[in-house]
Amino acid sequence: MRLLLVEDDPSLVQRLRSELERAGFAVDAVGDGVEAEFMGASEPYDVAVLDLGLPRRSGLEVLARWRAGGNPLPVLILTARDAWYEKVDGFKAGADDYLSKPFHSAELIARLHALLRRSRAQPQGPLRVAGFELDEETQTVIVLATAEAFDLTGTEFRLLRYFMLHPGRILSKTRLTEHVYDFVTERDSNVLEVYVNRLRRKLGHESIVTRRGQGYVFGIEAA
Repeated sequence: MRLLLVEDDPSLVQRLRSELERAGFAVDAVGDGVEAEFMGASEPYDVAVLDLGLPRRSGLEVLARWRAGGNPLPVLILTARDAWYEKVDGFKAGADDYLSKPFHSAELIARLHALLRRSRAQPQGPLRVAGFELDEETQTVIVLATAEAFDLTGTEFRLLRYFMLHPGRILSKTRLTEHVYDFVTERDSNVLEVYVNRLRRKLGHESIVTRRGQGYVFGIEAA
């Protein structure tokens, strides 16, 4: 899943980027409101973490502009611990969740997972689709019929999570690469095919169906 991190504290960005990437997110980080507004409006992110105290344009204004432009991007805002009014203003502007500074990264990641599920009408708890369960903490997938577990690489995990959050839908190679890789990573559809085939070897070839000229289908139609 692809995440936009909007924060102007370099040390916090460095720490969060590392922890979010370990949690399976492809992270793009920006440090001012003008760039944040542009990136959030022009790139297909799955979720954003947005600090409100930004240079050049406030996070609140960025969020309001996204919503005014019809951008439904799920947004978790970061606020000062005692600034309750920032939380109220953030929700009025269209925020989906908030977290007060300072915070533990584990809570941020848990909230992001919950936010992603809510945005796609997925039930809370383990992500289960088409006979598979994804453990997001250990980045393993379990075949429910046999209880067999497979470890996933970072790219395999991001790809499978995106498939499982969009079961039964035709997903093009372009769309998958946009959501599996960050902005600076070279995107190669041939490499994506390699990771799809790796998942098939672990889960069974029939788990991901190829639709020629269209893309891939996982889950309901592929089961």
